[in-house]
Amino acid sequence: MDIAFVLYDKFTALDLIGPYEVLAGPDSVTPHFVAASRDTVICDSGLPIQPTTTFAELTRPDIVVVPGSSRWHTALESTELITWLAAVHPTTTWTASVCSGSTLLAKAGVLTGKRATTHWAVRDVLAELGAQVSTDRVVVDGDVITGAGVSAGIDMALLLAARLWGEDSAKLIQLALEYDPQPPFDAGSPDKAGPELVAAVREGVLPA
Repeated sequence: MDIAFVLYDKFTALDLIGPYEVLAGPDSVTPHFVAASRDTVICDSGLPIQPTTTFAELTRPDIVVVPGSSRWHTALESTELITWLAAVHPTTTWTASVCSGSTLLAKAGVLTGKRATTHWAVRDVLAELGAQVSTDRVVVDGDVITGAGVSAGIDMALLLAARLWGEDSAKLIQLALEYDPQPPFDAGSPDKAGPELVAAVREGVLPA
């Protein structure tokens, strides 16, 4: 099973690495870090990631995982990335996204008329791109699965693991990762964080 973990300039590392840790372990999986070229890709936090293959070389992955980015609006202009997503989706078993990565799927036509979720700050953008926006943390519509903000990528990947290998296997992965969230603050959604924090995040996520 070939899983394509998509890389592009300024993507958010945890959007990709969380699902990678959940999905890449089984012997049946061959993970690929795929990008426009084999040049090192720099995440929006400055972390360098080395691609293992290119869009031109990997044309029929079984699963695609698309991370989001704090620079998502720039990624929307990446013709090579959007074209590749549109080309490979018809033959994937699953196409997945995390956070604002759903806007890239929508731009590629993958989410037209489908229910999908995304980071709360870009819900309006996702709707404008043709998706039926949900506020759920993880949404499955047909062969597409989308996760909301950054940390939701782990939830999305665990649900996908259950669809691929059964709930017992997904639970085993969850336990091995000791994924048992107990955040020290209750500020993980705009409904809880308060207007000042919401405004500050919006300023950083949305283009000026």
